[in-house]
Amino acid sequence: MDFYPAIDIRGGRVVRLEQGDFARERDYGTDPLDVARGFATDGATWIHIVDLDAAKGDGNNRSVVQRIASDLASTVRIQTGGGVRSVEDAQQLADAGVSRVVMGSAAVRDPQLVDVVARVVNVAVGLDHRHGEVAIDGWLRGSALTLSVAVTQYPAASAFVITDISRDGMLAGPDVDGLREICTLTSTPVIASGGVAELGDLRQLREVRGLSGVIVGKAIYEGRFGVRDAVRALQV
Repeated sequence: MDFYPAIDIRGGRVVRLEQGDFARERDYGTDPLDVARGFATDGATWIHIVDLDAAKGDGNNRSVVQRIASDLASTVRIQTGGGVRSVEDAQQLADAGVSRVVMGSAAVRDPQLVDVVARVVNVAVGLDHRHGEVAIDGWLRGSALTLSVAVTQYPAASAFVITDISRDGMLAGPDVDGLREICTLTSTPVIASGGVAELGDLRQLREVRGLSGVIVGKAIYEGRFGVRDAVRALQV
């Protein structure tokens, strides 16, 4: 199972949000490239990057993403999301060296767009949900689409990134039972995001059939555990 340490970027700096709320931001004051290099040194083979400025439609950090992808091209694959709304966006990221893009609101609004983008670069569909309803527009609006239906609608997706909004950035533990149920509904690999607080959470997730990876941010930045231990915990 793959471990995805997360880097959220705003204004060229590493930050973390609680439940996606920009008013509840913590600035870690570090260079994203330095953080990514540290993750790679500690054994990460994937890094999950979120461009928060692009997600808000307030500029983007694609030059930063490109620097990371170029610098670590021989050791790490980059999965990135935030503001990927068109084929052009995806093409820019593919040209920057990204291995997989994450599409959220745009994919929910237009599932066929995923089919088109997937011809350019691998696509993970980001399904951020609140009590089983997929949220869009920076988690501000419900979509009336349920998670259980959504995972049946994207045949071209190379993965689903499932984020439990209520747990994101809260260190409250992952929804293991909910993830187990979702994994029974699709043969597409599922990547879990949100809530992981300790290595024991990773060991629980490791046992979920159909789960291919776990994204973790805050627990790393708060020193709950390191990347090296996380990679080891997910090894079967």
